[in-house]
Amino acid sequence: MTEASNNERENAFKQALITAKATIRQLLEENAELRRKDDLAIIGMACRFPGGANDPDRFWTLIRDGGDAISEVPVDRWPAAAFYSADYAAPGRMYTARAGFLDHPVKDFDAGFFGIAPREARALDPQHRLLMEVAWETVEDACLDLADLKHSRTGVFVGMSGEDYALAHRHSGEMERIDAYTILGSTLSTAAGRLSYFLGLHGPSLTLDTACSSTLVGLHLACQSLRRKESDMAFVGGANLILSPDIHVCFSKLRAMSPTGSCKTFDAMADGYTRAEGCGFVLLKRLPDAIRDGNRILAVIKGTAVNQDGRTSGLAAPNGTAQQQVIAEALRDAGVTPAQIDYVEAHGTGTPLGDPIEVEALSAVYGVERQARLKLGSVKTNIGHMEPVAGLGGLIKLVQSLRHSELPPSRNFNQPSPHIPWAQLPIQVVTERTPWPRTDRPRMAGLSAFGFSGTNAHVILAEAPAEQPQAHQPQDASYILCLSARDDAALHALASAHMAALPTDATPDGGRSLANWCYAANAGRHHWQHRLALQAHSGVELRRKLGSYLEGRAEPGVVAGHKADDARPRVAFLFTGQGSQYVGMGRQFYETQTAFRDSIDQCDALLRPTLGLSIRNLMFAGDPVALNRTSLCQPALFVLEYALAQLWMSLGVKPVAVMGHSVGEYVAACIAGVFSLEDGLRLIAERGRLMQALPDGGAMAAIAAPAADLANLIAPYNGRISIAAINGPRACVLSGDQDAVDAVVARLVSDGIGITRLNVSHAFHSHRLDPMLAALEQVASGVAFAPSRIKLVSNLSGRVAGTEMTCARYWVDHARHPVAFAAGIQTLIDDGVQHFVEIGPQATLLGMGRQCLSPEAAGERSWLPSLRSTQPNLRAFHQALTALYTSGIDVTWSALYRGQDRRWTSVPHYPFQRRRYWIDLPLPGINGFQPDRPSVASMASSMAPPA
Repeated sequence: MTEASNNERENAFKQALITAKATIRQLLEENAELRRKDDLAIIGMACRFPGGANDPDRFWTLIRDGGDAISEVPVDRWPAAAFYSADYAAPGRMYTARAGFLDHPVKDFDAGFFGIAPREARALDPQHRLLMEVAWETVEDACLDLADLKHSRTGVFVGMSGEDYALAHRHSGEMERIDAYTILGSTLSTAAGRLSYFLGLHGPSLTLDTACSSTLVGLHLACQSLRRKESDMAFVGGANLILSPDIHVCFSKLRAMSPTGSCKTFDAMADGYTRAEGCGFVLLKRLPDAIRDGNRILAVIKGTAVNQDGRTSGLAAPNGTAQQQVIAEALRDAGVTPAQIDYVEAHGTGTPLGDPIEVEALSAVYGVERQARLKLGSVKTNIGHMEPVAGLGGLIKLVQSLRHSELPPSRNFNQPSPHIPWAQLPIQVVTERTPWPRTDRPRMAGLSAFGFSGTNAHVILAEAPAEQPQAHQPQDASYILCLSARDDAALHALASAHMAALPTDATPDGGRSLANWCYAANAGRHHWQHRLALQAHSGVELRRKLGSYLEGRAEPGVVAGHKADDARPRVAFLFTGQGSQYVGMGRQFYETQTAFRDSIDQCDALLRPTLGLSIRNLMFAGDPVALNRTSLCQPALFVLEYALAQLWMSLGVKPVAVMGHSVGEYVAACIAGVFSLEDGLRLIAERGRLMQALPDGGAMAAIAAPAADLANLIAPYNGRISIAAINGPRACVLSGDQDAVDAVVARLVSDGIGITRLNVSHAFHSHRLDPMLAALEQVASGVAFAPSRIKLVSNLSGRVAGTEMTCARYWVDHARHPVAFAAGIQTLIDDGVQHFVEIGPQATLLGMGRQCLSPEAAGERSWLPSLRSTQPNLRAFHQALTALYTSGIDVTWSALYRGQDRRWTSVPHYPFQRRRYWIDLPLPGINGFQPDRPSVASMASSMAPPA
């Protein structure tokens, strides 16, 4: 440029700056209500970018270290030498064979994961495949399950423009290549529609092509959709693959690409842009909703704007005035001033014309009333220009910069462009790693993308709200890690990924990090059919157990299983009877489990007026003698078991049938809906009080003998001794007067029969209860009964109860007659129950239940305690939970952590099991050329910028 033309540009710039100041002030004063609108939260993101940047963390490492992801055309794309010529005018040739390529296997795809048939997968554009995979990883990064998305008002906004793969069939000219899947797999519209179809989304779904601004235009539309409450969440993404030489040749003829294959943005040697592949997604949600729902917030979008260049010197020529306007409008939409913006991720393609226009437009707007210099950079200098995905690459760079409090260097800035008046501009290109610390105001950045069709977009991004420091929470030193996949190979690969990445617990916050890791893996992932569950007390132990699984070694605390497609596992709850109680039962549940704690507190409040004390305090820290009193023991067991049942059901473990043992039947009936919690507590409290008031005396003993033998033995005692329970083929309980029980026991001992004396206050289920039965019936008569909502197996008959439980007399007979436990177990077996969960303080009923079956039949079923007094730290509960999970129960893991101080963290993504699905791309005209075919390596030395 001449000195005169430079002076003219400087004067024009000064006038533009004056105009921009006035415009900015006016825009910020108008429509003040827009400043009160909801900001948008980014709650998940994922990417495949050049240079092996296949996730946001590896992308950050690449750009933080100033990495260069540009390479020569891979040999599996096209024969680069056949299309290369240093002569810019050579027909059908490109003057550069370099670009930013993915190391992703674009010809391979896990079609089964997405429910796509092999023939359809072969016709499916690999850009669509990339979108599917990266969108799924975005779902995982946001720690959402499929159930969180299905039927939701979630929008999909995809930027895409390339159709290289369509050359292989739809545009090949060979009609025999076309099949039923050709059109569905190769159009731009189905790129977004297929994702909405797979995830079951009902929000807007569209594919956009505004060239280089496509994904930021999609972001703008997504933000509008969320603010209008047309959508509740929104995916914004894009894909671009370089599969054929066509577009390389096109942009060579346009003289837009750098012959040397690098974006030298803002540099004196800028000679064009470098093409690149890529795919990325972010998931958006209204900020208040994200905070309410406990989502991990990565960054906040405060404002967006889109406009058009209009008529310029040429269709692809940028318009500085339009760029100023779109930036100013984005600031107005965000409700912030230019001086609040610390950094701008520029469009920055590295063209001699575009870079100066962009820098001057930025200066005209962001230079208003600025004290510190505006920092500037472009990720294209690292990875190239991903075309429709370019804006999303800049967005993910900004999110990572905010999260890491650092600005990475912009490459290839060695000598400032002489076409930019740097001395007059409040701008500084970031050339080295630069701290970006938090201050007393939110850190914010701008982001530009300008389409060569003239469509411009600008975004204002802010850091996420500061997380509150994690409060100290007692750790139960017990970790559960549950992994799943669609097949065993993928599960093995996922376990390997976790083993490699698992945090250590050697650091001060290691336990917290490990707890968050398990939280994200369990509650933040969809759970597939093939499952693995591990229990451990440290990161070292967890890693060792992962190794055991990978090596095929059996080890306690390592359980693998499979969820059947056709049936839900059948679970029965068994509610324990009196005699299993101990002080401290359930205390750790109360400290860690919200559903359990809420139920205990509810029962405690209901019982306190009746009992005159806190049943909660008695259970957790009371006097053992007091707890063993029948008047307190029975309501305490009811409360514990009711709370345990509520906890299990909150976790998604819903019984198909319930059965109690004596006192336990009261809780079973309450859970089944026979009476309300209030009536159940009143009834059990009165039952315990009436029994406690009976005269002392009486005894009970467990006898290892058949009921028929015992019936003959006790017959001579004229009703002074009864069979209180039939717990198995050779397991009964005798109850009655002390001397009668002693005499029978002595006889049995002499015959070598196994005897266990029971430590009880009264002889339950015997004639000694007769004095209180009338009073019990009167209390029961005041209860509002209802038919059972689920199968309830009766203690009296051993069969599924009908309406007999809905009358007071049943509960009188229940106190007096023997417990038909063995018959009840057989009823449950006949009903197909596979898993027996004991709801009580001990594993009392499980052993009895096993004895009702043959060893083979018992071994085919699982017998799972909720609690064991000998196992601290909820170990028994966790063992039961993981056993149910691996058997196919869909555990509601979020309920396990409700009320706990847990944070989402990044854990390994699903390991797709890809296979080759590909149609060879026809390269028409290649045989028509007879070029000299230099090696690709020798081409680089001959590449020179255009004249």
